[in-house]
Amino acid sequence: MADLRAQFEQAAKDVKALPERPANDTMLRLYALYKQGSEGDVAGARPGMFDFVGSAKFEAWEKAKGMSQEQAQKKYVDLVKSLL
Repeated sequence: MADLRAQFEQAAKDVKALPERPANDTMLRLYALYKQGSEGDVAGARPGMFDFVGSAKFEAWEKAKGMSQEQAQKKYVDLVKSLL
């Protein structure tokens, strides 16, 4: 568990150093997996209708609802590795 957490934290650092920005759908997947892996299921109110970015992020995170934090961390690490 501690090893996975360390890999997750390293992947969060690595993603900031990617040579180029991934496509928007990949960025949303990264966001959702990171949030699910660090905080668990989505919480809080859905952003307003005209907050397009906030709504997209909320919906992406909401799709990961029910996934365990460990599973989300593993998927996040694997996704970041595939982008490096």
